[in-house]
Amino acid sequence: MKTLAAVVVLGAGITLAGCKAAPELTEAQAQTLIQAKYSQAAPVGATIVVDDLGMRQGATAKLWDRTKIYPNKFWADFKLTDEGKKSVKLASGGDVIEWRPESESDTNYSITMTTLAANHPKARDVRNIQDGMIAGSSAAKTADFNEVVDLTGVPDVLQQIAHNPGNQLSMTRHADFTLEDSGWVLHGIR
Repeated sequence: MKTLAAVVVLGAGITLAGCKAAPELTEAQAQTLIQAKYSQAAPVGATIVVDDLGMRQGATAKLWDRTKIYPNKFWADFKLTDEGKKSVKLASGGDVIEWRPESESDTNYSITMTTLAANHPKARDVRNIQDGMIAGSSAAKTADFNEVVDLTGVPDVLQQIAHNPGNQLSMTRHADFTLEDSGWVLHGIR
């Protein structure tokens, strides 16, 4: 019995000694891998939701001018100025903002536009690195992080509008990593 127990313990020790532990995946390494993926993709403009306050901010900054007011006194058309045309594109593809709230007191009405300054999203605050399971991989890790919109090159007034309610400048995302050739690689982002 003692001999059998010694063989089992020795066999388990040899098996464990033959297995290499996966290297640690640090938050800094994970962030670098995620950012590298973002940097490889084409840069994109930031989507900005413009509400009543944003419309007033843009008009004051001369990004658009009111060209028509309708008889109900709360509908209006705004034409992008030359500076506005250099800064944003409208979802309609044109250069006229058709402002059509439901009533004079409608504070929920908004339009969406995209900045012409294009940037790569930024990976920030990597956290909760844990062991995971991915089919076909001998070792996997998962992590949460914040994906942040980069407003570099966007005019100051549009950056202010982007910080108004209704805009989402960051979101929590989830990354999966797999071990390949003794190093961690980004498997995917959800």
